[in-house]
Amino acid sequence: MLVDVRTYRCVPGTINAHLALYDEFGRAPQYRCLGEPLAFLKGETGDPNEFVHIWVYENAGDREQKRTKLWSDPEWLAYTKKSAELGALEMQNNKLMTPTSFSPSLTNS
Repeated sequence: MLVDVRTYRCVPGTINAHLALYDEFGRAPQYRCLGEPLAFLKGETGDPNEFVHIWVYENAGDREQKRTKLWSDPEWLAYTKKSAELGALEMQNNKLMTPTSFSPSLTNS
């Protein structure tokens, strides 16, 4: 199992506009290509301009196949253009991780 933890930071004051844009235009193609994420989170404390989404894949090949499908999806490409035009995203940090043997929520899937 491979877990893709993706952390993004928005320009202050733009996170709600970015998340609304994603919900309207990006979520459907992303879920269609990748499946539903383990989590899609917005900070309650800490940096109010940060959000995280976490995707679970069988392995690196599964991730590559699904992300290739995503980046060839016309609706996803249209969303990424709209996102770039909005200009809300300031930083992105991706971590590929594997669960420990005592991570029940992931090892039992």
